[in-house]
This record gives sequence, C-alpha cells and structure tokens, in this order.
Amino acid sequence: MEYPPTIQRAIDRAAATRERRLTQAIPRLSLDDAQAVLRRYHPDFRGDAVRPVHVGPNAGETMLREVADLLEAHALLDPAAVDLAHVDFAVDVLIIGGGGAGCVTALWAQASGIAADALLITQKLRLGDSNSIMATGAMQMAVTPEDSPARHFLDTLGGGLFAAKPELVRALVHDAPAMVQWREALGVMGTKTPDGNFILTKTGGCSRDRVTTPAEYTGKEMMKVLVDEVENQGIPVLEFTPAVELLTDERGRVAGAVLWDLETGEYLVAAAKATVLTTGGFGRLHMQGFPTTNHYGATADGLVLAYRAGARLRDMDSCQYHPTGSIYPRQIYGRLATEKFRSVGAQPVNRHGELFVHPLEPRNIEAATFIRECTDRGNGVMTPSGLHGVLLDVPLLELIHGKGYVARFFGAEYRALQRFDIDIAQDPLLVYPTIHFQNGGIDITDRTETTVPGLFAAGEVTGGVHGKNRLGGNALTEYLVFGRRAGIHAAAYAKTSSVGKLTLAHVARYEAALPPVAPETKAPRLLPDYRGRGVHVKHLGVL
Repeated sequence: MEYPPTIQRAIDRAAATRERRLTQAIPRLSLDDAQAVLRRYHPDFRGDAVRPVHVGPNAGETMLREVADLLEAHALLDPAAVDLAHVDFAVDVLIIGGGGAGCVTALWAQASGIAADALLITQKLRLGDSNSIMATGAMQMAVTPEDSPARHFLDTLGGGLFAAKPELVRALVHDAPAMVQWREALGVMGTKTPDGNFILTKTGGCSRDRVTTPAEYTGKEMMKVLVDEVENQGIPVLEFTPAVELLTDERGRVAGAVLWDLETGEYLVAAAKATVLTTGGFGRLHMQGFPTTNHYGATADGLVLAYRAGARLRDMDSCQYHPTGSIYPRQIYGRLATEKFRSVGAQPVNRHGELFVHPLEPRNIEAATFIRECTDRGNGVMTPSGLHGVLLDVPLLELIHGKGYVARFFGAEYRALQRFDIDIAQDPLLVYPTIHFQNGGIDITDRTETTVPGLFAAGEVTGGVHGKNRLGGNALTEYLVFGRRAGIHAAAYAKTSSVGKLTLAHVARYEAALPPVAPETKAPRLLPDYRGRGVHVKHLGVL
C-alpha cells in the first residue's frame, strides 16, 4: 500500500537495518529495570487508573476505575418485576457463558456421570461467540525432556509478578498435558513434525519452548470442535439470553439466575443446584480509552453478577495490554498482531530502525517499553491521525526462515492484512499496546469454588491463575484445565445440594449499600454502547 511519508521513512529505515539486526543480541531487562519501566510507563500505574471500591466484599480495595464504576452501579433489573414463583428451567448445573470455558465445563459436567441435567446459556450472542474464538495464540504445556511442569510453574508465577495463587498455577501446569491430549481426542490436532512430535515455540517470559498451536485460526479451530461436541452430546443451549442477576436462596447459596430474553424482553427464571460463571473478560470497558482485541461481548458481566452475590474478586487493579495491537490503518485499530510473530523472530523497532527491547519480554514489560519509546524517548512512528507506535518487523522472518515463510506459516494474518493492501511479508506492521486480557477476576479455589456456596467460575472471568500479567499461551490452557475442573466439581456439588426458596434479596441489600449513583448508571452492561462516543487511544498523553 502507499504509506504516508512519516510511516514510509520508518519502514525504509527498518529495511536498511534488517540485515544488521539479524545478528544483533539484545539482553533481557534486569529485574530492577523491568520493575522500574513497569512502574513508570505501564498504564496500570497511572495515577488515575485505579480507585477504591466503596461497597461489596472488596470494599476499600483498589480496583481499575472502570471496574469500580461498574460494580457501583444500579441493578439492571427490578426485582419486583420478576416472578420467582414461576421457574422456567430447573437444572442440576447452570453454565453462564458460551465460550471455551463454558463449553468445556458443560462437557465435563456431563462426562462426570453425576449431573444428568445441565443448561448452557451463551450470555450474549450465539454459542461460541467469545474471546475464545478470536484467539490467534496457542497453548502452553511442559512435555519435552528439557522442560517440566515445575519450570512452567515458575515461568507463570514470575511472569505474573508473583501475585498468582500457587495452587491455581500448580493445577494449570499439572493438568495441561492431559488436556492437550483430550483436545486432540476431540479432533483439535496440534502442529507436529513428521515423526509426530509437537512443534513448540516460546512466548514472552517462557524459559523453554512449550507453546503448541493446532492451527493458524487457533481459537476458531478449537471452538468449532467444542461447539460441535456440545451439540453432539445433546447439551441444552440457550442463545441470546443473558443472565442479568444471580439468584440466591434463604441460606445465601447461589441457586441459579434470572435470564433476559433479548428477543422478547421477558425475564426467565433458571433454578440450579450449582451455577458456573464462564462469562469471559472486560476488554470492552476500554480502560483509559485504549482499544481492545476483545470480542464485542467482553463487558465484565460475570464480575458484576458474582460481586453482587457476595463473591470476592482479586487482582482487579491489573489489566493486560498486549504490546502489539495494530494502529494503522484505522480500520484495524486495536486488532491483535499475534505474539507468534515475535516467537519465531520478528522484532519491534523504532522509527530509526533500531531494536530497542528484547522481543520476548513478558507482555507487560514489552508493552511498557513500547510506551516509553513513543513518549519519553520520542522514537515512535506517527500516523496521520496523530497516534504513535513502533514497527513490528515481520519481513525479518523471510530472511530468517526463507522466502515465502510468512505466507505459509502465517497465512491467516497474511490474508487478513491483504484486505487493507498490506503485505506483511514485505512491510512491517505499525503497533502499540492494546487491551487484551483480564488478569484478575473472581477469586476461586483449585476446585473452581468461589467464596459463595453454589457458585463456581472458570476461564477469564476468574483471578489468581495469572497474577498481574498473563504469559502467552496460558489462556487457552486455562479454560481447558479449569473448565474441566468446574464441570466435575459443580456436578459433584449438585449431587448433594438442593435449591431452597429463590430470592433476589442480595440485590436489594446491595442497592441499599451503594454510594450515590446516577439512576441511569446500571450493570451488567451486556453490550457496549458506542453511540456518540469515540474510543480513541490516549497513549499516555501523546494526544
């Protein structure tokens, strides 16, 4: 494509330094330097990024401002408008959220042989519509002689700034190899060598090659198989029917949910002996005005529902900004440029064609150095709309791996960018950090139990697995590992549990405790509203 002069000059400089950078070694940041760059440049550490929440189980604790605002909102429904005496669905296990974690939970709840009766609701749109289907990354698993679950454990714990719950990380790394085998038994095959071994690579923060990918459209491939399996197993599914409030009983246990039919506008009552939240993340809250890679439905519903019912949250002062979000052209603003590029040799370079950071630092550190390069150092590349970014030198892969490598091994990305007249085998991508993952969430045990009886959670809606930062490849592993655990343990709980008198009394109590809030401020948000509002990246003051 024909680039504006400022971008074209930077592209030319990157091309001129490419041969030299092939042999350039750049050291990893020391622990002290990494901490310093995080504290000064990462968006989480901006003075206005967080504030205390004043109500609920975490009252007095600091959270991201957008999350705190959502938690301190009025209920979307009027409890008086719901007839709790009329139960539309009565099930053993209710799964709220139809992405990867939800599908895996439903399959394992049924496979446990304990819960004969489950219901999966998609929360927003169709079965499979979620962040899971958009994933371009892969799965981490320690399976080689040079690696071990212990190394995977240490990498994950360190990459999350040692804020994760060790028992959850232990579960993740212990179960990962078996869940990859289960995934393959369903038909999601990993990329392998001719002799049958997995082709493994690193992502930022990994000390060993342990990342495997089933296909270029990783998320789509996995979700296609999981959705097919849910349908083949005859698991009941409700689409376009989000949960707008959890139900409790007279003993304070979660006992199902109130659903809202998006087509008819009617409330439906779903009573359940065990309820599992698998509603995903919060990227569409657009923290600090940043763009996001997330699915349209990622509006933190599960956090709101769980919190009102009394479940504790954790690590809600942290958000993952993926370092390589596209910022040019504007049609792909915020779109993820997969970390797989950097895992096989692509480099981030500034407007002078200089490699300024090791390509495989953990994502939070990598993102912070991008911001530093564009702000304090003034070495960013400017777009016509006034945004700054750095170049991701994908064409370098053609020199490292041979001509045609990018089109062969990154065909999905190659074709997607061709629609905008960008040939990533010849020209670098212009990137800047974009909101990618909800690091924290609902506090759970390694059995996926929340702090409220009857309520379980799995996937991105939870906290504790990743701490303050997630390593690439651990998200898909997480939803397989903890989706399985949620299905098994929720089904076991349902076997010995019963549903008491249904009530929304917890909603009334929460409303009474709220600080002064505008009447129109309500949650859950369900779908983001972009009318009259532009989501423009703030780039920490560049604009």
